Amino acid sequence: MRVFQVDTAWSDDNLRIGERPEPTAGPGEVRLKMLASALNYRDLLVPRRGYGSRMKTLPLIVLSDGVGRIDQVGRGVDAYRIGDRVCPLFFSSWPAGDPSADHLSHSLGCEIDGTMAEYMVVPASMLASVPAHLEDAEAATLPTAAVTAWRAIVTEGRVKPGDTVLVQGTGGVALFALQFAKMLGATVICTSSSDEKLKRARALGADDTINYLSTPEWGRVARDMAGGVGVDHVVEVGGQGTLPQSLRAVRPGGTISMIGVLAGSVMDAPLGLVVTRHVRLQGITVGSGEDFVAMARAIARSGMRPVVDRVFEFAQLPEAMHHLASGRHFGKICIRH
Repeated sequence: MRVFQVDTAWSDDNLRIGERPEPTAGPGEVRLKMLASALNYRDLLVPRRGYGSRMKTLPLIVLSDGVGRIDQVGRGVDAYRIGDRVCPLFFSSWPAGDPSADHLSHSLGCEIDGTMAEYMVVPASMLASVPAHLEDAEAATLPTAAVTAWRAIVTEGRVKPGDTVLVQGTGGVALFALQFAKMLGATVICTSSSDEKLKRARALGADDTINYLSTPEWGRVARDMAGGVGVDHVVEVGGQGTLPQSLRAVRPGGTISMIGVLAGSVMDAPLGLVVTRHVRLQGITVGSGEDFVAMARAIARSGMRPVVDRVFEFAQLPEAMHHLASGRHFGKICIRH
């Protein structure tokens, strides 16, 4: 079967199509014929061994997001049937509960092989069903960005009707967070460097928008938009370059969900604002299988659809990754198998 893998050495040049034997489902396992995959920022780092010694030895099949249809069911599996459409979970070792070292130790496309293969054999405990109304590319976006946003907004953030949520940018996590916050009855402020993207964010439900290039001190503006007291929750994806403004935007007692470090990974912010204003700074690394199931149920009931920017063919993975790196996308970038 065809796979896309980092094969002989850690580098972008060694990310290429390869061949592996077609796998067979064993006891407690199912085999998926993969239908689509989706990209995340982490996938740009993986070929360069961006996650260090914890990563699987080469060759490594890449990407953490995907959806497939079950075509083999191993002995002892009762929860799924041939023909079911499912997603492999990002963390194979985190079915439910709070994060722990064990729960965070096995992620797709990093410590274990990922979704860019024609077939995957997966333990039945590592799967979750997807909402029936979603197209394959839409369903493929759920395991990483969507669960991350759900964990930030719902599981950890406990956003409620009337809250104000600020989301940074218009990538996958930000747009999922926007959609989930609106689903819960919150007001959403969205930041971006592109007026065109902000216009699209408004069409998706954003109540207020800020161009952070024309308004560098956007934290104060966001605080004023939230009645002068600050926003209840910030979905923080920038890190070093944006955290100081997030601290100015958030209200006393509010929460900042730290999800990404796209603008730098070093802590460079007035930490006194965290202490004196009783701000909760919460790290988020995707979520559990339980989070996925709850999220999928909410998506199915609401009819929500993920935002897909563009769909590439299997052999076009390098082009898809270049598109992701360019920052021109709005929403998720997907791969058709």
